[in-house]
Amino acid sequence: MSSMPAWLQQLLPILILLAAISLVIARLPKVELGHTEAFKRRRFLNWFPLGMTYAFLYMGRYNLNEATSALGSRTSNADFGTIFAWGTIVYGVAFLLNGPLTDRWGGRRTILISAAGSSVCNVLMGLVVHAVLTQDWQPPGGLVGTLSVLYAVNMYFQSFGAVSIVKVNAAWFHLRERGTLGGVFGILISLGVYFAYDWSRMITRAAPTYWVFFIPAAILAAFVVLDFFIIRDTPSDTGHPDFDTADASSGETGPRLGAFEVLGKMLRNPVIIVILLIEFCSGYMRNAIMQWYPKLAKGIGMGDSFVASNWGMLLCVAGITGGMFAGIISDKIFDSRRGPVSAVLYGGMTLGAVATLFLLNTPLLGWTVIFMSLCVIGVHGMLSGTASMDFGGKKNAGVAVGIIDGAVYAGTAFQSVLLGRLLPSGAAAKDINNWSNWPIALVPLAVAGLVLATRVWNAKPQAKKEAVADPTAPVAAPARRTGTEG
Repeated sequence: MSSMPAWLQQLLPILILLAAISLVIARLPKVELGHTEAFKRRRFLNWFPLGMTYAFLYMGRYNLNEATSALGSRTSNADFGTIFAWGTIVYGVAFLLNGPLTDRWGGRRTILISAAGSSVCNVLMGLVVHAVLTQDWQPPGGLVGTLSVLYAVNMYFQSFGAVSIVKVNAAWFHLRERGTLGGVFGILISLGVYFAYDWSRMITRAAPTYWVFFIPAAILAAFVVLDFFIIRDTPSDTGHPDFDTADASSGETGPRLGAFEVLGKMLRNPVIIVILLIEFCSGYMRNAIMQWYPKLAKGIGMGDSFVASNWGMLLCVAGITGGMFAGIISDKIFDSRRGPVSAVLYGGMTLGAVATLFLLNTPLLGWTVIFMSLCVIGVHGMLSGTASMDFGGKKNAGVAVGIIDGAVYAGTAFQSVLLGRLLPSGAAAKDINNWSNWPIALVPLAVAGLVLATRVWNAKPQAKKEAVADPTAPVAAPARRTGTEG
C-alpha cells in the first residue's frame, strides 16, 4: 500500500464498497416490470453519465471549502460562511424558476446548461484567485464580495442539476424501482462529496489554489460534450416505448398545468409541506456537519487525523452505505414508502447529535459525525431524489424537486449564516472549548426532523384515473397499515 498513489489509496475502499453493493443488488429479488435487457442497457447509458455529471457538479460547488481554507489569512470562517450563504440563498430561490423551466425544456437540456454554466463560473473564480495570489490584485468589492457574486451565479446554474437528474429519471424508472434509485442518487451525492473534499484537498496540496476551480471546470466541460450525445429525456427518444410509471402523474391525460398552478397545488398538499420541513432540517444538518467538521479539525490542529485527512472518502463510504440501506429497505420492507426510512435515519441522527455533546473532546467525535452523515445522505436521497418523483410525477418532477431542494438549501443557508457567526476563527479556533456551540446547534434540528418524519410514515402517491385529476392531491394512508397519516 505504501507504493500506491495517495489518490488510489483513498479511492480503493470506495471501489470495493461499490463492488460489494453491486453484488448485493444483483442477488436481491427483482421487480419484474417487463423491461427488456436492451432497455435496461440503454437506461444505464442514460443515467450513469447524467449521475456522474451531477457528482462533478458537487465538486464544482463544495470546492469552495478547500479553496477558502487554502487561502489562509485572506479568508476567515465568517468569510466562508458569507460566501457560502449567498450561494445557497440563490440556489434555493432559483428552484422557483428552474423547476418549471426543467419541466418545460426537459432534463437533458437543463443538465447541459447546468454543467456549462458552472464550468464557466469556476473558471472565473479561478482567475480571480489566480490574480489575487500572483499579482496581489484586490478585486472590486474585495475578495469576499467578488467570490460571493461569482459563487452565487455558479449556484444558480448548479440548481438545475438535481432538478435535471430527477426529471430525466422520472420517465425511465417505475415507482417500484425508485427506492433503489434513491440509493443510487445517494451514491452520486457521496461520490461528489468525495471529489469535492479529498480531490480538492489533493489539488491544493499539489498545485496553486486556483487549480481547485480550474480542474472541476474542465471535467464539467467534458461532460457537457458527453451528455449532449448520450442523454435523452424519455425512452421513446431512444426508440424504446414509454411506460406508465405509476406515480402521481399516472393516468393524467389533460393539458399541462401552468407552473404556478402546479406549485400552488403542491404547496396545498400536507405531505409535500411536511417533506419540505424535513428537508430544511436535512440541509441544515448535512452542511452543519460536512462544512464545519473539517474547519474544526484544522483549527484545533487535528487536520492530519485519520477522519479529517480522509474526510471525503469516509463521507463517500458513509453516504453510499446510507443511501443504499435507505433505498433497499424502502422498496423491499416498507412497500416503496419513503417516510419510515426517513424516520429511522433521523432517529440515528438524533442519537448522534446528542452524543456529540459529550464527545467533543474525544477522538470518537469524528466517527460520530461520519455516522450522522450516513443518515442524512440517506434521507436526502429518499426525499429529494425519490419522493420528489413520486409526489410530483414525471410530468411535474421539476417543480417537485425544485421546491424540495429549495427547502434543503434554505436550511443550508440558515446554518451557514448561523454557524459562521457562532463558531470561532483564527487563534480562538485552536481551543476545542470554543467549539462547544457546534454540537449544541445540531440537536434541535435533528429532533425536529425525527418528529416530522413520523408524520409521513404512511404517505404514498396515488395514480390518477381521471383525466382532470389533481396531480398533487394528499395521499390517504392504507387502512391496513399503522402509523401517523401524512
